[in-house]
Amino acid sequence: MIALLRFVILGFIALTVVYVSLSLYSRAVRRGKLEREWDQEIRQGDRAAFVREGLEEYDASLRRKLILGVYVVPTIVVGAIIYITNYM
Repeated sequence: MIALLRFVILGFIALTVVYVSLSLYSRAVRRGKLEREWDQEIRQGDRAAFVREGLEEYDASLRRKLILGVYVVPTIVVGAIIYITNYM
C-alpha cells in the first residue's frame, strides 16, 4: 500500500512538472504569434494591450483546457494497466 501511495505522489509531481512546462510553453508560443501578428498586420494602437487581450482569450480557450489531459490520459492508462494485470 505504501508503494502505491509513493507511486501516486511521485506520478502527480511528475505530471505537474510536465503540465506547468507545457502550459508555459504553449502560452509563450501564443504570445509570439500575437506579437508577430501585430508587427506584420496591425501596427496601430497599443501592442501590449493587443497581446494582453489575446492572451486573455487564450486563457479561456479550449486549447488551454486540453492541456489538462496531461493528468487524465496517463491516469486512465495506468488504471487500465493495473486493472488488466490484476483482474484479467
